[in-house]
Amino acid sequence: MIHEQDDYLTAGVMFGRCVAWVVDLCLIGLTMALLYWVLWMFGVLTLGLGFGLLATVPFVPVCYHLFSLLGAASATPGQRMMGLTVRRDEDLGPPTFARAAVSTALYYATLATSGLLLLVALFTRRHRTLHDWLSGLVVVRRRALDSLTPRAEPWTMYHGSFDRPV
Repeated sequence: MIHEQDDYLTAGVMFGRCVAWVVDLCLIGLTMALLYWVLWMFGVLTLGLGFGLLATVPFVPVCYHLFSLLGAASATPGQRMMGLTVRRDEDLGPPTFARAAVSTALYYATLATSGLLLLVALFTRRHRTLHDWLSGLVVVRRRALDSLTPRAEPWTMYHGSFDRPV
């Protein structure tokens, strides 16, 4: 990322990330509770055969983050709500599958080790956490990113012979 644009792209990102984290935590909790209930009822209806599917519930948070980063907005719902997006650090493009997977895995590894390593974002120039830095990603404000990227002109197709009189 170009250093002159750092402050413009990342101003207010730290507060937005904290609020987004709380929103995402609530959404993940609701999703897991609903899935657990549905799978538990399925287990009851199948006379115990479906209870094995309850083992999929712990994968909900990982899938939530991974598929959110790979989505069109390149952000979790909480990040979208706060006007944030996740981009590659070198060219501000959307994250690749490999980078999103590394970021997600390192994020949950950080949480598994008490989450204190997330405090690194307080001391880095662009408020990047370790999982951002190691995966080559950065969280920026969506509105600032949109103002830096040129808008494409609407594409119109040449009408060809349909417009010519016969």
